[in-house]
Amino acid sequence: MIGPQDLWVALILAVFLFGAKKLPELSRSLGQALTQFKKGLAESQDEARSSDAVAPAPKAAASHDPESQRPDS
Repeated sequence: MIGPQDLWVALILAVFLFGAKKLPELSRSLGQALTQFKKGLAESQDEARSSDAVAPAPKAAASHDPESQRPDS
């Protein structure tokens, strides 16, 4: 499990690696990317639901009567 001490260490490392001025910009772009990902996921689920509703019902199984399967000549 991630504890509060681990989060502090991660925050200190992030400040050290990226600098204090870059962190708000990085977090903002990460938030925008996550928002776009969620929107795309929701749209794909909506499309899947709508295509399931529009899809035709499967046809009934054909009988195995040889007369009905003989080609017309």
